Amino acid sequence: MRILSRTEELILATVWNLQDGAYGVAINNAINKSTHLNWKFGSIYTPLGRLVKKGFLKTIEGDPTPERGGRRKLYFKLTKDGKEALLHIQKIHNAIWTNMPSLEEEEV
Repeated sequence: MRILSRTEELILATVWNLQDGAYGVAINNAINKSTHLNWKFGSIYTPLGRLVKKGFLKTIEGDPTPERGGRRKLYFKLTKDGKEALLHIQKIHNAIWTNMPSLEEEEV
């Protein structure tokens, strides 16, 4: 299995964390908050589109809402392949970080 890029990992993990509330603005806000960076919407939507194309995410249209002028929100949900990719990268991180000396105790 191909290893996810850091951006793909962040987006998939955020979609999983948001569950049924995972739509563009919510994903962008959650990533901004967790990374303490200001991600532009294009930084989110381009990889979201790639992840859908790769089959890691699927889209679900929400109901039209008056506050959006009758437009629908586009929600994102992990597919089976997306969840497997996220589990794969989590195992890689765990393998790398297990038994690593503490960064706080070592002088650089």
